[in-house]
Amino acid sequence: MTAETTDTTANATDTTATDTETGATATPMGFGRMHRKEDARFIRGRGNYVDDVRLPGMLHGAILRSPHAHARILSVDASAAEAHPGVKAVITGETLAGMDLAWMPTLSGDVQAVLATDKVRFQGQEVAFVVAEDPYTARDALELIEVDYEPLEPVIDARRALDEGAPVIRDDVEGRTGNHIFDWEAGDREQTDAIFERAEVTVAQDMLYPRVHPAPLETCGAVADFDRVTGKLTVWCPTQAPHAHRTLYALVAGLPEHKIRVISPDVGGGFGGKVGIYPGYVCAIVGSIATGRPVKWMEDRSENLMSTAFARDYHMRGEIAATRDGKVLAIRVKVLADHGAFNGTAQPTKFPAGFFGVFTGSYDIRAAHCEVTGVHTNKAPGGVAYACSFRITEAVYLVERMMDVLACELDADPAELRMKNLIRPERFPYTSPTGWEYDSGDYPRALRLALDMVEYDKLRAEQAERRRDGGPLLGIGISFFTEAVGAGPRKHMDILGLGMADGAELRVHPTGKAVLRVSCQSQGQGHETTFAQIVAAELGVSPDDVEVVHGDTDQTPFGLGTYGSRSTPVSGAATAIVARKVRERARLVAAAMLEASPDDLEWSVSEAGGRWSVQGSAEHGRTIQEIAMAAHSNLELPEGVEGHLDAVTVYNPPNLTYPFGAYVCVVDVDPGTGQVKVRRFVAVDDCGVRINPMIVEGQIHGGLADGIGMALMQLMAFDEDGNHLGASFMDYLLPTSMECPSWELGETVTPSPHHPVGAKGLGESATVGSPAAVVNAVLDALRPYGVRHADMPLTPANVWSALQGTPIRTDLAVT
Repeated sequence: MTAETTDTTANATDTTATDTETGATATPMGFGRMHRKEDARFIRGRGNYVDDVRLPGMLHGAILRSPHAHARILSVDASAAEAHPGVKAVITGETLAGMDLAWMPTLSGDVQAVLATDKVRFQGQEVAFVVAEDPYTARDALELIEVDYEPLEPVIDARRALDEGAPVIRDDVEGRTGNHIFDWEAGDREQTDAIFERAEVTVAQDMLYPRVHPAPLETCGAVADFDRVTGKLTVWCPTQAPHAHRTLYALVAGLPEHKIRVISPDVGGGFGGKVGIYPGYVCAIVGSIATGRPVKWMEDRSENLMSTAFARDYHMRGEIAATRDGKVLAIRVKVLADHGAFNGTAQPTKFPAGFFGVFTGSYDIRAAHCEVTGVHTNKAPGGVAYACSFRITEAVYLVERMMDVLACELDADPAELRMKNLIRPERFPYTSPTGWEYDSGDYPRALRLALDMVEYDKLRAEQAERRRDGGPLLGIGISFFTEAVGAGPRKHMDILGLGMADGAELRVHPTGKAVLRVSCQSQGQGHETTFAQIVAAELGVSPDDVEVVHGDTDQTPFGLGTYGSRSTPVSGAATAIVARKVRERARLVAAAMLEASPDDLEWSVSEAGGRWSVQGSAEHGRTIQEIAMAAHSNLELPEGVEGHLDAVTVYNPPNLTYPFGAYVCVVDVDPGTGQVKVRRFVAVDDCGVRINPMIVEGQIHGGLADGIGMALMQLMAFDEDGNHLGASFMDYLLPTSMECPSWELGETVTPSPHHPVGAKGLGESATVGSPAAVVNAVLDALRPYGVRHADMPLTPANVWSALQGTPIRTDLAVT
């Protein structure tokens, strides 16, 4: 296999190197790099978000939240609030219980309180809902509700949740005597243990991937409008999965599903945190049903950080068995997963630990085994938000930290150790020890490109010189990751029994302009551009002539939405297939126009557009625009050939797709203060065929910033009483341009063999791969001080403590 590498400049702050396989397309598919169509409205302030929805007679809702992490509710007195001027209704848990709406299903098969009835189970849990003429009156009335709480001992430390005598959080579940949720395992325990017993070298490390939050620019909210005459319910909310929401609202509210319309307008970021249904959505619906008027509810930033879906919170112990010369033989893992007060993770039913089974990473390992135990604590529910790719972020972090721990034990170069163990190209399709079938890849090529871009040998020489002569500490961290995205095959994957296939509908109008309707929902990924480009490439039209409709259940086909990097792998595939169906219909119409056999026609795309022509006679043909007009005309078509140019498809992926990447981070660490400065970051990604490189690069930039944030500053900590210590941006820090370097991006292109256009998806790759690279870099800098591991976030205080030999536990304010 030969490869060609060229260096180009993507923009003023980003250097891009390209490495493309011989035989793969040398330029992006379709129309390549182009500005996003949707940005025309965004940069002009013309986006339409939920809070922009204004309806005649609209009321406003506000939620009373618990100040306690764990307390029994003795009474709720809302009489003063109900009497407050401008208040139209006060809804409590007792109100909902009388309507059989006090509890709602979660996406993991559990139930969650809409408004607390018996007790509160995390600080910030919903207790009452006020509906008033304006948001200020609604907020004022919250102060008039008197709740008598009996505080209970909270369970904050997941490691103590299963202790004998620990308070039972979910005593609402009949027969529940503890805080255990599930046990899940993957791999071959017996084979793995046998290899560990015989191994020349074994290493082990405890580590925490602490609780973090996606913190989207737009918080959650909803506008509900129930029409008492027609029985039609319309809900505007920033959901990533409109069709799943509609089905769940039908199940919760008992309304006919065809009478429910869910509209997800422009969404200001989701990152997985807007997949599930929140109590505020249900309360807005109940408020509209009760008052007969539209009700809007929008949460503030503190509410968002305290109560919506968190990410990570995995307590992990990893072990590696290897030979003395660095060949990894086996890996085993034990995980304690903190799911909060309710099991509300949004992931496929058969995968309670998500896709953590990909914990063997990108390495050719003989045997592996992992055990994951899920527990309840008195914290908000969630777990798979923040672009975690269904727990692959945690899996990648574990294996990449363990590879550095092994390198430290063997006194080996981390890059050489990885190169020795990477899966070789000839091994694809590769089945991992836990049963995942990786579709394609050339891992060594990607790592070599990343090392060349960063000038790895020169950096190591500079590091050796600094260590010899003194000065700021230099660290070099590597992370190599493989994702499993595009969930997923219906035979393996569903959420609440709903299969994870996506629909697409395409209609070409008589003038050749097209409308594509898809079931996924954009939250900033550029779907209106990317999917238009897919149609454009298949039909030979301009992307500007393709409108993409999404986010409205009355206007789009059924599907399970956008998360887990499934948009292009699933809905993008559906788009390509439905466009090919339309193209085939066009062939039949063109044959009638040309009075030729369909078998004698050939398709071509030139600067003039797509065209069906008679083989050997290119001038004897018709463009897609001419065919579209004829398909709507009085042209006599052969028997069985319908007129018009339109098609519908449902795409059930045969397998997941497996994007991968090699990241190298370079940091400087001040040993006196613990301050970390990220000097350089090289990211080489392989997401298969790139439809629009500009959009791909933007996704990578955002994910890399996420990774720096998680590695160095972001943390949702709690004190011993369960008080949330990160409920504002004063306390929950986000990275800015000051903390981020100019990203250096590279690419390799290894098309997916089973995806219609060879694309693999990329939306979460950088968030998956970058935290480990940053942490490995910092700990590489600290290696002369004997520091082998410290948990994220590596704030100056935490780095300084590690340098003193006293690393702290970051997730709790007390030990």
